Amino acid sequence: MAESDRDPSRVHWMELFFDLIFVALVGQLAHDLSHGPSFGSLALFFALFASVWWSWVNLTFAVNVMPELSRRTLALVMLVSMFAVGAIAVAAPDATGDRAWLFAAGNALLRLVLLALWIHRSWGAGPASRVRVIVYNGVTAALWLASIWVPQPASFVLWAVAIVVEITLFVVSLSGWSGDVLGRLNVEHLSERFGLLVIIVLGESVLSVVAALDLAWTVASGVTAALGLVIASLLAWSFFFYGADAMVTGLERLREAGDVRAIRDTVAFLPFLLVSGVTVIAGALSVAIAHPDEPLPAVSAASLGGGIALFFATNAVISRRFGDPWQIVLRWAVPAIGLPVALVFAALALPAAASVAAAVVILGIVIGSAELGVRRRTDTPHARRHEHA
Repeated sequence: MAESDRDPSRVHWMELFFDLIFVALVGQLAHDLSHGPSFGSLALFFALFASVWWSWVNLTFAVNVMPELSRRTLALVMLVSMFAVGAIAVAAPDATGDRAWLFAAGNALLRLVLLALWIHRSWGAGPASRVRVIVYNGVTAALWLASIWVPQPASFVLWAVAIVVEITLFVVSLSGWSGDVLGRLNVEHLSERFGLLVIIVLGESVLSVVAALDLAWTVASGVTAALGLVIASLLAWSFFFYGADAMVTGLERLREAGDVRAIRDTVAFLPFLLVSGVTVIAGALSVAIAHPDEPLPAVSAASLGGGIALFFATNAVISRRFGDPWQIVLRWAVPAIGLPVALVFAALALPAAASVAAAVVILGIVIGSAELGVRRRTDTPHARRHEHA
C-alpha cells in the first residue's frame, strides 16, 4: 500500500469542514420542526435525512478504510462533496416541490464521488468487486439523476429504490468483503469522526435556541431558552462522558471478535437515530421558546420527550451491541427512556416552559444517577487499591 502524508487515525480538517456543511443541511431539513411543525413534517424530516445520512456514512467509511489517500486527495474529495451537500441544503426546504431536482442532483454527485473512490480502491480486486462498485454507486447515481426528469411522485419512488438498493447490497454482501474491511478499519478515526459530528449537531441545537430567543424576547422565553441550553449541555455531558469512550473500546472489541454485523449496526444505522433525536429536540425547544406559556403542540411534545427517549434508547442498543450486560444497561435505560415517554403526555397539558423544565429534571436524574454510580465504583476498596498500585 502506498504511503500517505496524513495520519489516518485522526480526522482531517477538511472532514470537519465537510461536517459543518452537512450539519447546516440537517438544520435545513429540520426547519419545519421549529416553524409550524406537524407530524407530516416530522415524518418527512426522517425520510429525507435518512437519504443524506446514508451518504455521510458511506463517505466516512470510504475515507476510513482508505488510509492511502493523501491530504490533498482527501481535501479534493471533501470539497466536491461539500458542493453536493450544499446543493442538497439549498434544496432541502422544498425538496419535495420545485427544488426536488436539485436535491436529486446533489445526491447523485455524492454517489459519483464515492464511485470514483471505490474504483480507485478496489477495481483490481476482481469481477465481483467491480459489479458491486458499479451497482452500489454507479446505478444508484443513475437512479438519482433519472429522477430529475421523472414527474412526481414517481421520482420519489426512484429515490427510495436507490436507497433500498444500497442498503440491501451493503447488508447481503457484507460477509464477502468484511475480512478486508476489518483489517483496514481505523477505530480511532471512526470514533473521533462520530464524536465531532455529534458535537456539531449539539452546537446547531444551541444556535437554534439562540435564534428562537431572538424572535421572542420576553422573560418567559429567556428562561425557557436557558433551560434549553441546559438540556443541550446535559445531552453533551451524557454522550462525551459515557458514549464517546464506550465507542472506542466497543468498536475495538467488536473488531477483535470479528463481529462485522455489530460494527455495521453501531456505525451505519444506529447513530442516525441518535442524531435525529438531538435534532427533533432542538425543534421542540424552538417552539417552546416562541410560546412558553402555552402547551406544546402534539408533534413538539412528541419531539421533546420522544427525542430524549430516542437518544437514550439508541445508546442502550449500542451498549448492548458493544457487549454490555443487560442488567447494567437496563439499570439506566429504563428511567432514561420511560421518564421522557411520560413527558410526551404531560407536555400536552403543561405550559411549554414547564415541560422544558421537566426535561431538565429528567436528564438531571439520569445523569446524576450515572455519576453517583461512577463515584461508588471508584470509591470501592478494590478500585482504591488499583488506583494506588
